[in-house]
Amino acid sequence: VQLQASGGGLVQAGGSLTLSCAPPERPDSRYGVGWFRQAAGKEREFVAAFARGRTYNDDSVKGRFTISRDNAENAAHLQMNNLRPEDTAVYYCGAGRPILSAISSPLGYGSWGQGTQVTVSS
Repeated sequence: VQLQASGGGLVQAGGSLTLSCAPPERPDSRYGVGWFRQAAGKEREFVAAFARGRTYNDDSVKGRFTISRDNAENAAHLQMNNLRPEDTAVYYCGAGRPILSAISSPLGYGSWGQGTQVTVSS
């Protein structure tokens, strides 16, 4: 199942962007949404997730990125503030029912979007 991810773009360091994703199901106590990113030549890495009733953030984005859900629109958002050049990557939205140990792993999510490019200039 394809998710629709949107909101990427080009921004200067210190700027902000909001990514959005429409998962195929409404998040519940087990169904969650995760944001991952993949920079050129690197593996896909965890950014943030809303799963199992709470939010999770990678240490590299704590205090800068916030994941939230919009129940009315069945959407998940990733508000990214104080962006840095090292945040440049293709950002992917994943949805599924990850077990606790897999929340920060791409293997925990069965549905993915096509990715949206985020480029932060210095």
